Amino acid sequence: MAISTDRTFAANTKLPWLIGNVRLTDLSGQLLGAHIAHAGLIMFWVGTTTISEVIRFVPDIPMYEQGLTLLPHLATLGWGVGAGGQVVDTYPYFVIGVLHLIASAVLGAGGLFHVFRAPAVLYNNGGRVAKFHYEWNDPKQLSLILGHHLIILGLGAFLLVLKAMFLGGIYDTHLGDVRLITNPTLNPGIIFSYLVGLKDHIWHSLGLASVDNLEDVIGGHIWVSGILIVGGVWHIVVQPFAWVRRILPIENGEEILSYSLLGLALMAWISASFIGYNTTVFPPEFYGSERSGLANIQFFLGILVFLGYAWHAWRAKSIS
Repeated sequence: MAISTDRTFAANTKLPWLIGNVRLTDLSGQLLGAHIAHAGLIMFWVGTTTISEVIRFVPDIPMYEQGLTLLPHLATLGWGVGAGGQVVDTYPYFVIGVLHLIASAVLGAGGLFHVFRAPAVLYNNGGRVAKFHYEWNDPKQLSLILGHHLIILGLGAFLLVLKAMFLGGIYDTHLGDVRLITNPTLNPGIIFSYLVGLKDHIWHSLGLASVDNLEDVIGGHIWVSGILIVGGVWHIVVQPFAWVRRILPIENGEEILSYSLLGLALMAWISASFIGYNTTVFPPEFYGSERSGLANIQFFLGILVFLGYAWHAWRAKSIS
């Protein structure tokens, strides 16, 4: 079977599983609905999975031996655990699961509203809604939307900071208990040295995953949160410079999608190194000592997403 590399295939294919939501790129209202509905599906999965794991959880058996997916994350955040990582209360897990189900219902309703009742093109509705309509050849408007996304991501990162510093603390595997992080590392020289793999002036092949204390982890989240929020405000106020548009051209929705997928692949590969080797962020009490299987899943998901980046970048060049 011959596989064509002709660009016309990438540009002209109408197969939904190959083009995804790109078929909605000129319908800003319906694309918004698809995004909201997708978020609702994620929330629904989190809620149902969390409650399912609470129901079948056995306190006397380690979490990693029970094949649990989400409870280890909640335990790492300090919910329901005590000394030695022993689960002392599963009620917080149940509440978190229910809250995600409620959120999924709200998001699902919002997604359906935007798909079936709201205008397919936001500009047609006028008012504040029209403010979030976009055109691919309008860098100022795309920058406005990007800015709002970055601020929301920054606030999400700051939620971990609040939990660690003020709302009960998080689990510290080195201490064997939940504790407040009262003195997070704010020194930029320490935090940003991780980007090039430096830890205590010694190079580590694990890079970011070489972090071995929660002060640096939370301090890093403070920096990330601040950078995202400031960057979001910047993009709302200032449109991209001409040299930026030359480096990262945006002529259609495929290009933005490809950039997003490339970033997602990078995050998957970074998280794979954390899962496989970092016991500060992934305590062995909850994840076990042998985690190569989990790391491999994350790594291969990163490959899959990277292939999505290559495909949509190819389509972007084919239809531009």
